[in-house]
Amino acid sequence: MNGLNEKTAVVTGAGSGIGRASARRLAEEGANVVIADVVEETGRETVDLIEDDGGNATFVEIDVSDVESVERMVDVAVDTYGSLDFAHNNAGILTGFVEMADIEEADWDKLLAINLKGIWACMRAELPVMEEQGSGVIVNTASEAGLVGMGGLASYSASKHGVVGLTKTAALEYATRGIRVNAIAPGPTKTNIQAGSVGSGSDPTSMPFDTSAMTDVPMGRVAEPEEMAGVVAFLCSSDASYITGHTLPVDGGQAAD
Repeated sequence: MNGLNEKTAVVTGAGSGIGRASARRLAEEGANVVIADVVEETGRETVDLIEDDGGNATFVEIDVSDVESVERMVDVAVDTYGSLDFAHNNAGILTGFVEMADIEEADWDKLLAINLKGIWACMRAELPVMEEQGSGVIVNTASEAGLVGMGGLASYSASKHGVVGLTKTAALEYATRGIRVNAIAPGPTKTNIQAGSVGSGSDPTSMPFDTSAMTDVPMGRVAEPEEMAGVVAFLCSSDASYITGHTLPVDGGQAAD
């Protein structure tokens, strides 16, 4: 795709799932990629996969809910590759299906700290570097749960609605500064777990996937993570040069229902 070759990208939650697929796709398009994840083992596995394919990548262990940790990620990108051109802020968790009145405060705080504060912390660190360069693209991972309400997912839905709001606001603030900010809203994807707890560093692809997620998808199937990665690469490319402030559903038609 246009405009990715020899540029620098950071991808959070890149140790598995959508983040890993995104990192690999950006590397295939010629970008140098900083692999950021809370789990070192899976993050370094992603680096190995990219290098085996002939790409360039480096790993940094981060906790997206920790501002200093996120700032270190951006420093690694600039110090290693000389710029920060693209960011896919993807890390997130799902803590299972619980009715609103039954959510524990600690679980609420943890999920919001990673899914919402984490996106803010990443953009807070990335935007000044991109502004100084005069260019940059950010793609945040929201969710179909950020576009509609979902029973049993109050904290998750609230966090992802927040991601959509942050994306719009950042896009407006930086539209004249050469920076585009968009988000993707994945539908059921083979990296998601429909019950239980998923962290940004876990490997959901090794766990059973609940195929009941297919029942309300008009296309009749769940997505592959690579399908999300292709949209991320498009939004980063110059082919999307006039797109900013949008959250693009990648959901097999669910948002059209």
